[in-house]
Amino acid sequence: MKFTLSWLKEHLETDASAATIADALTDLGLEVEGIEDRATALAPFKVVHVIEARPHPNADKLRVCDVKTIDGRVQVVCGAPNARTGMKAVFAPMGSTIPGNGMVLKPSQIRGVESQGMLVSEREMGLSDEHDGIIELSLDAKIGDGFASLMGLDDPVFDIAITPNRGDCLAVRGIARDLAAKGIGQLKPHVINPVAGHFDSPIGVGTQAPEACSIFAGRMVRGVRNGPSPEWLQRRLRAVGLRPISALVDITNLLSLDRGRPLHVFDAAKVAGNLFARLAHQGEQIETLDGKSYVLDAEMCVIADQSGAVGIAGIMGGISTSVSDETTDVFIECALFDPILIAQTGRKTGIVSDARQRFERGVDPSFVIDGLEAATQLVLDLCGGTPSHALVAGSPPPTKPALELRPGRLLRLAGIDVTEGEATRILEALGAKVTALPTPQGSVLSVVPPSWRPDLHGEADLIEEIVRVVGLSAIPSTPLPQLSVPRPALTARQARPRIARRALAARGMNETVSFSFIPHEHAKLFGQVPQGVRLLNPISADLDTMRPNLLASLGQAAMRNAKRAFDDVALFEVAPQYAGIRASDQSLVAAGIRRGLYHARHWAKPTREVDAYDAKADALAVLEALKAPVSGAQIVAEAPHWYHPGRSGTLRLGPKVILAHFGELHPEFVMAMDLKGRIIGFEVFLDALPDAKSRSRTRAKLDAADLLPVVRDFAFLVSDAISGDIMLRAVRSTDKALIEDARIFDVFTGEGV
Repeated sequence: MKFTLSWLKEHLETDASAATIADALTDLGLEVEGIEDRATALAPFKVVHVIEARPHPNADKLRVCDVKTIDGRVQVVCGAPNARTGMKAVFAPMGSTIPGNGMVLKPSQIRGVESQGMLVSEREMGLSDEHDGIIELSLDAKIGDGFASLMGLDDPVFDIAITPNRGDCLAVRGIARDLAAKGIGQLKPHVINPVAGHFDSPIGVGTQAPEACSIFAGRMVRGVRNGPSPEWLQRRLRAVGLRPISALVDITNLLSLDRGRPLHVFDAAKVAGNLFARLAHQGEQIETLDGKSYVLDAEMCVIADQSGAVGIAGIMGGISTSVSDETTDVFIECALFDPILIAQTGRKTGIVSDARQRFERGVDPSFVIDGLEAATQLVLDLCGGTPSHALVAGSPPPTKPALELRPGRLLRLAGIDVTEGEATRILEALGAKVTALPTPQGSVLSVVPPSWRPDLHGEADLIEEIVRVVGLSAIPSTPLPQLSVPRPALTARQARPRIARRALAARGMNETVSFSFIPHEHAKLFGQVPQGVRLLNPISADLDTMRPNLLASLGQAAMRNAKRAFDDVALFEVAPQYAGIRASDQSLVAAGIRRGLYHARHWAKPTREVDAYDAKADALAVLEALKAPVSGAQIVAEAPHWYHPGRSGTLRLGPKVILAHFGELHPEFVMAMDLKGRIIGFEVFLDALPDAKSRSRTRAKLDAADLLPVVRDFAFLVSDAISGDIMLRAVRSTDKALIEDARIFDVFTGEGV
């Protein structure tokens, strides 16, 4: 939200400096992101008098101008068609920086003629896109006067961040109200008088969807003269980054910024019949003022006439009924729309407008009629015309009930002691109606929140408002008491994710943190997708399903790396995955993938491409770090279908408890992820690990063998159907007391076997 200091002072009686106001705004929770002081940047640009403008001797379209400045006479080569003798213009001297393009002026020769500065246009000054000629000033302008002060550009511009619950501060008056409550001046009264109507409007209004548009007001104004708005209004809009369009459009922008009241003005001659709010027809189309066409659905609210939709309600008007310089009769619309519906429509269409920004945060429901009256008066003042009687369809929502505030709760909840009188003053300054009610337990304040604060719902919200105005700096800093921790804060299960992350990072893998949403097409790679995990309102069209497997997110990360020429990746993530909508369907998994070379090419050692055994080693490293009973686990070739059937395995405890899957990913999965080559992966199911046995408080008796270890090599002739894991388990179980470990170190197949 941007506004100028002079604009703020139209609502706030204050002598405070810009720095003081900025500190107060930040203390109020309205963080100041910046203050632009254009007077400093525009200080070199002064008013000059063109004494003579003569043709350039070597160029037909250039002129050589003798310019009188406050420091003397200089020569400037200018290509503007309106450069002429006797005019007053804006001069940029040598060494100055042109705001519009950042160019630093240096002495130069243009077609053989020396030029000692520049006569600038509006685009070069960063005021507009106008570049057909240089800026022409009034002949009354005094030579040497600063251009910034002459055009009203020496006004500091504040840029503040507005939180989603403070839609009232998307208006200059709302900001002034907060500052007045803070004690930075007094809020000026602002009375809006009704405008008398002189005829009945031939265009009626109505609302066919009260749940989407509760109140719809409007009136016609005949005989208006549309054109450029006054200079003061254009300067105000330019200062906050808006481009002046025409008087009628600029009026609506002014009210949106000044009072937080979006409106729309229709060309009455282009409206067919009455105007009414309704839900759009499925598939209905409209071309809006941004020049784009949108297809609507039945959950969007529109403003329509007999011909169809003429505007997307609360977001943007349609081009078919837009005003132009030829407009003579207008219809002013002022309505109240449901914030949730506006937010959903804006998200679906992708339109970002000032109206949407305000409606989806909630505009003042009591300012519909007054907003129409204020807009009508501005139209009459700037464009003339004769107004009709005002029309109103529907009614605003009921006022919010009173909330109770116990002053003693301030100290308990916020840690600051505010008197009842000060709390009452603050709440009343913010627009609330406060009544003290005596009770046997003490005084209680009955507070009716103002209509422009839909975010106030209970006592805690009122306390927050008081604390916000008093200032967070008033809350004393109290250290927490020193407490001894008798046992670890985390249980063994809670510590598993951290241990798994450390183990995988120690193996040279990089951790990713991804969304829990993936494209539906990727989710189908892991089998049937339950309907419950499909999102009804996804943040993006390609993030519409809760991931059934963490490998999908890692595959997308590998794909993004590959497209940026990072072919060798080793990524892991410890996060949940979702098999359904029940709590038991969510599982915590440590998963990872590798692609490319196991380590970078080096002259001193050979490298190789990653294989299934690397995935097995990664999975075992996690399990060993978690002290899982790996020695008693079985490795079987029963990995799911997204793994390569001949290059993968499953680690399990007994027939039911699956600890991990590992191996090379199936080529179909790799192709679906838009990848190439061999991709290996693993999944370790942290929730499936058995709890560690409780340790004895006494140290076990040392049972060390008296004899030295003996290592023997044995060769066995076995069938290809016997896996290496079965052989090792058989050998280890032969004598568990004497055999400590067994490993396969060689395999021979071929002639004679």
